[in-house]
Amino acid sequence: MELSDLYRDVILDHNRHPRNFGNLSPANATIEGFNPLCGDRLTLRLQLTDDRIADIRFEGQGCAISTASASLMTEAVKGKTRAEAEQLFERIHGLLTDDAAPVDEQLGKLAALSGVREFPARVKCASLCWHTLASALKAGQTASLPAVSTE
Repeated sequence: MELSDLYRDVILDHNRHPRNFGNLSPANATIEGFNPLCGDRLTLRLQLTDDRIADIRFEGQGCAISTASASLMTEAVKGKTRAEAEQLFERIHGLLTDDAAPVDEQLGKLAALSGVREFPARVKCASLCWHTLASALKAGQTASLPAVSTE
């Protein structure tokens, strides 16, 4: 199986069976994300405990790449500290936006997102949830945060 096939399979699986999809109550951080270019919209809810993401869920509607990216992201950041999650955001941002960036095998399933680079118009679909999370983490513990847009 080629790497591109494996990446496609991971994206399809996480789109069809998104992990951590649904409401989270109680949540001590809630933030909306919107991609006006294609209409992807999501709500992230986090339960932050002692500067750690104890739980995270997402809801919304988006394309396969947007949904899969949010699913992969929530799996990857659950249990991480705020600093670890922000570091992971930087690594994924580089993976999505730098065509010359090598695919870091240590990213595990998240490496599947590198396939999006072949479709520049879809990078915002894959990065929406990550930018939304980064805004929530930078803002601190706020019950309702201003919406994030990819524009």
